[in-house]
Amino acid sequence: MHKSQYKPIIEALVACAAECEHCATACLQEEDVKMMVRCIQLDRDCSAICRTTADALARDSDNAKVFLEACATICSTCGEECEKHAAHMDHCRACAEACRRCEEACRSLASLIY
Repeated sequence: MHKSQYKPIIEALVACAAECEHCATACLQEEDVKMMVRCIQLDRDCSAICRTTADALARDSDNAKVFLEACATICSTCGEECEKHAAHMDHCRACAEACRRCEEACRSLASLIY
């Protein structure tokens, strides 16, 4: 694939990273931060892999598929954790949605790369 075809997924990756950072920051403001530790850790992991994957795609890395698969897995895990809090925390709901979109985009693109 030509790297210009990666633009939509790079945008999704950057958006997911930003949403995860927002969620982690908001979780730190919650009254019971100890209850949110796993969510915060996964938010940070997801943000990091999304940014790294976006960078890999931007430079047309030979390892793009590996990055995409790892990113999809971490987005899935983060999304599942945020879903647990989505009913009473808007930032977790928004993060879970962003993670699901990003996971789907990563899996879709990874399936096209040999």
